[in-house]
Amino acid sequence: MPSFQAKLKVTGLKPGNPPEAVMAAAVEALETRHHVESNQLDIVGGVPQISLRFLVDSRDYRGENSEARESAAMMRDAVERVALTGNLYVLRRSRGKWAPV
Repeated sequence: MPSFQAKLKVTGLKPGNPPEAVMAAAVEALETRHHVESNQLDIVGGVPQISLRFLVDSRDYRGENSEARESAAMMRDAVERVALTGNLYVLRRSRGKWAPV
């Protein structure tokens, strides 16, 4: 099963939402379609960024990439209910390195 990573900048919280709601929304959204291997919060250039690693069922290369992008977009939509977001990046693990999809 190919491994992917979605990275999403978080620029602020919407009123009434605690910080932990961001990761909870992201994980919950991705888990509806994929196994989420890990998640973490980093500060990149002073901006919070969540990273979620997930598996996509094996099939053709393009189909896997497409499904990963769709799932990452769905995850972003879920996070945008509780927070303001910035850039979204989708990466694929290939030969021990992460490469943009």
